[in-house]
Amino acid sequence: MSSDLGSKVVIVNFKAYAEVDGENAANLARACQEVAAETGAKIVACPPVVETSAVAKAVTIPVLAQNVDPRKPGSATGWITPSMVKSCGCAGTLINHAEHKVPAETVGQAVEMCRELGLVTVVCANTVEDAKVLAAFAPDYIAVEPPELIGGDISVTTADPSIVKDTVEQVKAVNPKVRVLCGAGVKTGKDVAAALSLGAEGVLLASGVVKAKDPYSVLRDLVSGL
Repeated sequence: MSSDLGSKVVIVNFKAYAEVDGENAANLARACQEVAAETGAKIVACPPVVETSAVAKAVTIPVLAQNVDPRKPGSATGWITPSMVKSCGCAGTLINHAEHKVPAETVGQAVEMCRELGLVTVVCANTVEDAKVLAAFAPDYIAVEPPELIGGDISVTTADPSIVKDTVEQVKAVNPKVRVLCGAGVKTGKDVAAALSLGAEGVLLASGVVKAKDPYSVLRDLVSGL
């Protein structure tokens, strides 16, 4: 297993929102870094793939890609190779986000290639059952995110706390080394605290920070729940 990001981590997925086009991606990453420095919290930036290199050069906090494909360098037009991601300065990558689903076999291949390069893998799962299956590939993290709650105003920890608790139990039963994160609707420090109380070791979130009028204040509130 590759070195991971530790526990009590907040991963901010920038997605492809207009708010992070161009230089704005690096600006948001700098806000993440500033809050991390002030509070001692572990905050990770996950910008659009076209901005990963620029963001990695702009900050010292870990940067993740939003996806990789299990392809080797060479004839792979349009694909994102793990080695390409590492060369951009990324510490790791998301795989299988609900908005970029891939077959389980592809997840396993991508995780293995990333492991060989020392890249951290955060594999997303829609359900407890999916998380259990994907845990067999031994990624560093599994982030459970019910698709119907992604981008909404109700956290999974409020809508159905059992999803987080059951995911932790099922994943740990398959591989106790895999850390579990939760996402979907997470927007406040209270949501983060609830996730940790249910056994999660961090959160993966997006719109609550990226689309906020004052991302800095939102980040400060989020890490207060760690």
